[in-house]
Amino acid sequence: MYMNSFFWGGGFEIMFTLVFVIIIGVFVVTAVKGLSQWNRNNHCPRLSVSASVVSKRTNVSRHSHPNAGDATGAHGFHSATSTSYYATFQVESGDRMELSMTGTEYGLLAEGDRGKLTFQGTRYLGFERQRNIDPV
Repeated sequence: MYMNSFFWGGGFEIMFTLVFVIIIGVFVVTAVKGLSQWNRNNHCPRLSVSASVVSKRTNVSRHSHPNAGDATGAHGFHSATSTSYYATFQVESGDRMELSMTGTEYGLLAEGDRGKLTFQGTRYLGFERQRNIDPV
């Protein structure tokens, strides 16, 4: 009797609607945050400052998805990984900033490198290493 009233008495419809609204809300909030950060970066000036590479780090995420759309996993799982790359720069004032970059850019940097960091807001644009010329 109780289960019958839950499914057909309005409880299920309320729960379904509530979960649906929460999921859509999370997507909307995430999209708005991403677009607002993108817009803020676009309105920031492009700056080139002397900086040094203080540290580097990666963040590896593993994702598993069931094959053939079967949520039970009866047909196995497909696994994938994604890697995000970050470097922390210290500018002459002593301030530090961590910026996200591509794996190629990440691979070209070494801790302790000095040079000109170019960025726009939180967007990494490049790093030109300062070459030390030693007298012969």
